[in-house]
Amino acid sequence: MATFLYKLGRSAFRRRRLVALLWVALLALAGVGAATAPAATSSSFSIPGTEAQRAFDLLEERFPGGSADGATARVVFEAPAGQTMKTPANKAKVEETVAALKASSDQVARVTDPYTAQAVSQDGRIAYVSVAYKVSGMELTEETRDALKEAGHSAQGQGLTVEIGGDALQSMPETGAGEIVGVVIAGIVLVITFGSLVAAGLPLLTAIIGVGIGVSTITALANVLDLGSTTSTLAMMIGLAVGIDYALFIVSRYRAELAEGREKEEAAGRAVGTAGSAVVFAGLTVVIALVGLAVVNIPMLTKMGFAAAGTVVIAVLIALTLIPALLGFAGDKVVGRRQRKGAAAGPEKQDKPNGGTRWARFVIRRPVFVLLVGVLGLGAIAVPAASLEMGLPDDGVKPVSATERRAYDLLSEGFGPGFNGPLLVVVDGGKATADKTVDTIKGLEGVVAVTPPTPNKAGDAAMITVIPKDRPSSVDTEGLVHDIRGATGDDVLVTGATAMNIDFSQKMNDALLPYLALVVGLAFLLLMVVFRSVLVPLKAALGFLLSVVAALGAVVAVFQWGWLGSLFGVEQTGPIMSMMPIFMVGVVFGLAMDYEVFLVTRMREAYVHGARPGEAIVTGFKHSARVVTAAAVIMIAVFSGFIGMDDQMIKMIGFGLAVAVLFDAFVVRMAIVPAVLALLGHKAWWLPKWLGRVLPNVDVEGEALAAGDHAGPQDPGGREKELVSA
Repeated sequence: MATFLYKLGRSAFRRRRLVALLWVALLALAGVGAATAPAATSSSFSIPGTEAQRAFDLLEERFPGGSADGATARVVFEAPAGQTMKTPANKAKVEETVAALKASSDQVARVTDPYTAQAVSQDGRIAYVSVAYKVSGMELTEETRDALKEAGHSAQGQGLTVEIGGDALQSMPETGAGEIVGVVIAGIVLVITFGSLVAAGLPLLTAIIGVGIGVSTITALANVLDLGSTTSTLAMMIGLAVGIDYALFIVSRYRAELAEGREKEEAAGRAVGTAGSAVVFAGLTVVIALVGLAVVNIPMLTKMGFAAAGTVVIAVLIALTLIPALLGFAGDKVVGRRQRKGAAAGPEKQDKPNGGTRWARFVIRRPVFVLLVGVLGLGAIAVPAASLEMGLPDDGVKPVSATERRAYDLLSEGFGPGFNGPLLVVVDGGKATADKTVDTIKGLEGVVAVTPPTPNKAGDAAMITVIPKDRPSSVDTEGLVHDIRGATGDDVLVTGATAMNIDFSQKMNDALLPYLALVVGLAFLLLMVVFRSVLVPLKAALGFLLSVVAALGAVVAVFQWGWLGSLFGVEQTGPIMSMMPIFMVGVVFGLAMDYEVFLVTRMREAYVHGARPGEAIVTGFKHSARVVTAAAVIMIAVFSGFIGMDDQMIKMIGFGLAVAVLFDAFVVRMAIVPAVLALLGHKAWWLPKWLGRVLPNVDVEGEALAAGDHAGPQDPGGREKELVSA
């Protein structure tokens, strides 16, 4: 591995003009593809294997042309104090709005009059107009949305309060200033780390190129592959973070090789051969975690994982080829003045202990204390995770400043909390079966209203709407869904947004343990190959579990309990997004293994070259702690930039990933890991003899390079043989 990457790095350095031209051409090609591709539609949401999905499929089959997946809107009216919506003036205003909506766009399928559809509250104060569209919310034109908003605005005369809810107002998440701030912070950290504007600019430049290629490719293929609106945002989030980090490690190792007196081309080759090996395996762990999301068997999540994994692959390839090419262009400017002065001062000056050295020695002297503080601290933060409530966000979790939230509250006030989460019951049978189903549902507790069956043209299926007593995300509503399913036969299916959310959450729960076993198992094997140890990968996996549970605890405390919610722009608490735990497991595991690989490979490199266990820990921190710290701060800054977005899902994911990196990098990898290694001593690097013969020697430490033989990997020597024992 190291020998191949060494040759690749030297080749890219020598042929830097060709390499740079190829990457620029790829960026231009992806950009043209994105610019000329048809506009993306909203991703079709399906949950294979669930009753809600089977009901939806039955609706598509038995009620063709019903626009079941079309956007909807509710224009909600509230009469002023002392009036009702049935007064002539208010009624005329509503009817005028209905007429305006019908003529507003050819994308409108139907508009219901509240006075004929019984859409007026019992006290007469609140009424709503339902609007159904022929296309999904993401396919609505801006003219259609503007017409909807204008109709609501025009109706606000005479003291009427008018709010608009539904998914017709949804749009692509807008990129805010937060992401730009994150990149700026990353740039500042890089300048401080390297002391050179050129060295700091290389990781930023290559990360932006990689993300540009990845996101443009996703945009170009979005319509063909049915990619959702958040896919490119998540790919950008992850691709930008790992892109900067991977380039950071290559550049840092290149500067270290120059400091040892090597020529530039040789230094580039060795940097790619050593740090590049760590980048490859770190990238593989992230890709495994993201691609592994396919085991959940939810197409939307699978596509998000594959798209993000693609950006990670691009980031790895750029780090291995474009970075050494750009280093060739940079020349001496990649080295800051401080490093040049250190080189001129001699090896004694360069060997001066740094912050990483001092911290490692502190941990080695007090490993039990550091271990207990780290574990107990993260354990305390993880406590709120025991109260985790999962669901999918609806208009009820939006800030009160949003018209969708105010419409949601008005409907709850006028028609009951369950009105915002109606259940759609699909009957696969004739009139007798449908009537029997209505009678059965009316007898269940927690039901406010049941509409008469609406049969299809063939008379072999019917739809029934059930209004629960409680809000959509409540435990009682979930219980009602299960009660309906238990009280009716196999020919009666429950669906609708509320039932889909319940089935989605259940599917997430059922898939979490198999997914965790798959991802951790594969990464465990990969790390055994990298470190040629059993206990080091085991310690890495256990440390990850601690950090991810602590991160979930922080997410629950902020987004569900509301602690420090105003600080992070959380105006309304609610259940945690159903995909959050499994998504965090996937992404955080991959990112956590990045720091494990970068930090511990340097320790193992020192150990196999004869250093004692404690010395190896100190050496690893001396060379890697500063860079790992910078990488973690950059990743936290990038993820934190997405907290400022209006989209609740993106905000929650950005916060969760930021705190997870904070806990994993600074508590687990920088404190717990060296403490455990110090306690284990030589045993940390133990590998059974039979396993040592089975596992391939990929030479991540660059032993062949150190021996001066670039033809292929060599036996690391006596220390390596000591590690492989019975």
